[in-house]
Amino acid sequence: MSYAISTELLEQLAAEIGDQIYLDIAQWHLYLDDAKLSRRLAELLLPSLEQGQIDENTVMTTLSQFPVKVGGGRRQISLLDLIPMSCVTALIEVLEEFYKRL
Repeated sequence: MSYAISTELLEQLAAEIGDQIYLDIAQWHLYLDDAKLSRRLAELLLPSLEQGQIDENTVMTTLSQFPVKVGGGRRQISLLDLIPMSCVTALIEVLEEFYKRL
């Protein structure tokens, strides 16, 4: 089943992701909203969400293919390598709950 996702719904999803999912760097938590990464992640996850394909494999693949620039852009590290597994689980839960509300 496919849903047309409005800009408002995209912003809602990005806000939920940004408020709950964080980067863990040296035991510091930087939430994706503060890092300005939540909207782009929401955009990348939308095709899977629209198709109802919300599973660990899909989320892990998306996170592993999401490059995050560090050191002023000198290096890129996948988002998967920057967030703890508990955040991956939380992200899946956010997506499942969001899908139910569509």
